[in-house]
Amino acid sequence: MDLRSIAADIPDYQEFLTVDELNASSHRLRERYPQLVSIREVGATRGGHPIEMLTIAGGADNAFVFGGPHPNEPIGCMTIEYLSRRLCEDDALREELGYTWYFIKSIDADGMRLNEGWFKGPFTPTHYARHFYRPARREQVEWTFPIDYKALKFNDPLPETRALMRVIDETKPKLLYSLHNAGFGGVYYYVSAECPALYDTFHQIPDCFDLALDLGEPELSFAEPYAPAIYRMLTSNDMYDHLERHGIADPAAVIGFKASSAQYAERYNSFFLIVEMPYFDEPRVNDPKPTTTIRRAAILQAMDMAIEHDEWIRRIHSSVESALRLDSPFRRALEDFLAMSAGFREADREWVMSAEDTNRPATQAELFSNLYTSRFYKLLNTGLLARMLGEEIAGGNAQRTIQTARADAEARLAADGEALEAALDYRAIPIRSLVGVQCCAGLAAAAYLQSG
Repeated sequence: MDLRSIAADIPDYQEFLTVDELNASSHRLRERYPQLVSIREVGATRGGHPIEMLTIAGGADNAFVFGGPHPNEPIGCMTIEYLSRRLCEDDALREELGYTWYFIKSIDADGMRLNEGWFKGPFTPTHYARHFYRPARREQVEWTFPIDYKALKFNDPLPETRALMRVIDETKPKLLYSLHNAGFGGVYYYVSAECPALYDTFHQIPDCFDLALDLGEPELSFAEPYAPAIYRMLTSNDMYDHLERHGIADPAAVIGFKASSAQYAERYNSFFLIVEMPYFDEPRVNDPKPTTTIRRAAILQAMDMAIEHDEWIRRIHSSVESALRLDSPFRRALEDFLAMSAGFREADREWVMSAEDTNRPATQAELFSNLYTSRFYKLLNTGLLARMLGEEIAGGNAQRTIQTARADAEARLAADGEALEAALDYRAIPIRSLVGVQCCAGLAAAAYLQSG
């Protein structure tokens, strides 16, 4: 399999396709390749929209790939858009890999529609934050699978999660590929098991698209690296144990997450892959040079900035809470974020003060993660606050407290966004590069599994 040839074939996408555009494209593909492609409904969203699975006939082994596990993550939808077409066009590739392919382009279509305001650009951090939506933990399709671990017990999956469960049970996939993506930084991977034969390939793929590995702070402090920028897949069990280990009395109450698709598929010994990629990058995200700042001090500074920002959001929220009328998805997401942040931060502060590896000079990449990437993610919460208040006003709630709070949120969003963008030498990454990394990594994993 020639990954470089595949990389060169990926179109120069200029925008993200909407849910309706993705669905229409799937049906055109079936019309063009009726002998290979079938489409069937495997469930319905909470909003009553059909969940369609596209199948490309092939070998005896099964690969299940789904996009949009979080609805602010459309890169994977575009990856499926390209990969499904390429597999139909390229008989040799399909036969070499030996899989039957199952695709769901956007598993949380209702949530993704709430992000479509930024899908056509402009692609800036501020515009992304202004139209950003990520559900409350209880409404995240990827993280509401059944679980029974210590005091963490749950068996009431969302309709979209039940659809994923049915497909996993039916296909028992050799490869399960959940197409997530991050917002700012570099490329990093999660895998369900050690796979040394893939590490060099995973490290080389981003370079083919002029992207960098993310060598800064891991997404969560307790992530276990197999190799640089390649981590063991995190589970809610790991989150529970981390909180318990660092003094949280009731981890189940703090986590909020349930099991993931990776945990559910363990019963079938599926190999699980996530390739996290950003919309924006910056030269410092993979700079390993040491700085004069101690890593512990940088992490604590990031925590202090987060505390200031979260307290500001809490003050705004408290000022309008009694005036809110709508149970909007934006409100549920914001209030869930406020409930989540304190518990994890308490455990992380205990970790950072006790971990030996934090008492050394931070690299440029680690410093960038703490001082800039963290500011980007806080910008998203400001955007979520502004959207919650805007939804109230659009719904007819014209109370002065709501209007004042929305003006404050919009002003801070504009000011923080302008300051962050001015402090960065950032670029919006070409969509074809993002699709390319996910596509090539998935194909490399599929081939690796067949070689063993």
